[in-house]
Amino acid sequence: MNASAENQTSGSLDSVKWALVFLLLGGAVFGNYYYGEMSPLYRALGVVAAVVVAGFVAMLTEKGRNAVSFAKESRTEVRKVVWPTRQEAIQTTAIVLVATMIMSLILWGLDSALFAIVNFITSLQV
Repeated sequence: MNASAENQTSGSLDSVKWALVFLLLGGAVFGNYYYGEMSPLYRALGVVAAVVVAGFVAMLTEKGRNAVSFAKESRTEVRKVVWPTRQEAIQTTAIVLVATMIMSLILWGLDSALFAIVNFITSLQV
């Protein structure tokens, strides 16, 4: 079999798998509504089970494998991050708060000045 035939088979099977995922999720919503008189615990367990099965089916598709690969790579990258110390976080937060207060005072002053100018112009009798 050539590569294009394999890709078409994989693509059509992925479509079937995604249809199954959406049917499972739709069934979970419908089942939760239809069995509304049952215990919320049983309904919640049923919905969780349907979502878990739908997740496993979705992971069997090409996009699902790509998503799992991306999540693993992201986890590796997060481990490489150098997180700030408590003191650095507090200092950065203080700088942001001070800068925000200064900008708010500047904008308040500009707004008040523009309001006074517009009020003066509109109150003139021509």
